[in-house]
Amino acid sequence: MTVLNNIGLQDQPSRELAEKLNILLANYQLFYMNARSFHWNIKGNSFFELHLKFEELYTDSLIKIDEIAERVLTLSHGPSHTFSKYLADSSIKEAKNISKGNEAIKKILEGFEILLPLEREILSLSDEMNDEGTNAMMSDYIREQEKLVWMYSAYLNEH
Repeated sequence: MTVLNNIGLQDQPSRELAEKLNILLANYQLFYMNARSFHWNIKGNSFFELHLKFEELYTDSLIKIDEIAERVLTLSHGPSHTFSKYLADSSIKEAKNISKGNEAIKKILEGFEILLPLEREILSLSDEMNDEGTNAMMSDYIREQEKLVWMYSAYLNEH
């Protein structure tokens, strides 16, 4: 007998998807903290423009953190919610004492190198199980971040 969750998706694939979403959640928590740190600690000639850009990044990350956690709940599972779990599950590591713009941007791009493949993996899983809600969310994230990768990479090529 097939067990369905609250939104009519099979429970076992939903559990696997929720686990992947919790890994994404952990990575976003570290990405958020790093962007916040860059915002606070940036120095130099690009201070004003990067200070604003890093604020945009951490604000967007905070929204995504909430969306991911709520999606896990929608799939009838529990979101991770402790920093020890985030640190254990995240491939993105803490960036410490970074105040130079180019160094911070390189760390942002490294974060996207982790987030994008994970989002594509989740997109594939959600597509297989006909989970349009997660599918749409991941598609939006991927589209947005691919553009940011292009823009931040272009910035590095200029400076």
